[in-house]
Amino acid sequence: MATVQLTTGTPPPPSASAPDPLAGVTLLTPDGMSPEAAVKGIRLTPKALKRIRAAMAKENVSPEQGGLRVGIQGGGCSGLSYSIRFDSKARDRDRTFLFDDTASAPIRIFVDPKSFIYLTGMVLDFEETLMRQGFNFINPNSTKSCGCGSSFSS
Repeated sequence: MATVQLTTGTPPPPSASAPDPLAGVTLLTPDGMSPEAAVKGIRLTPKALKRIRAAMAKENVSPEQGGLRVGIQGGGCSGLSYSIRFDSKARDRDRTFLFDDTASAPIRIFVDPKSFIYLTGMVLDFEETLMRQGFNFINPNSTKSCGCGSSFSS
């Protein structure tokens, strides 16, 4: 015969929620945007801005005209993949975010309208550790992501 033991009292506390990936991180807001509006746009960390600037110089992309295109495309482990590449100019319907820390020429981030639906509120960071080096997409619209960090679902 099996015995069942019931206990009464207060339930255990709920498990702690996931830690905030942006806790203690300095965020750069696009020029001309209030911090409240920037939350609905694209933001960068100083490390990401520094790395974008260095990569643009290496690739001979003019900051006065060109910029970094951030977008999404179908595919990847979780259904959607991030894409980043340099572009010589913005397209007609792009949202352009201008970041200027007065150290050098401003940096532009271009996002097409379709990608912006999935990227609104995203923070682009740059991570450099012994195990990994690359851009880190901190996306509040991502409901699931894979281990590679470049694929997500919304």
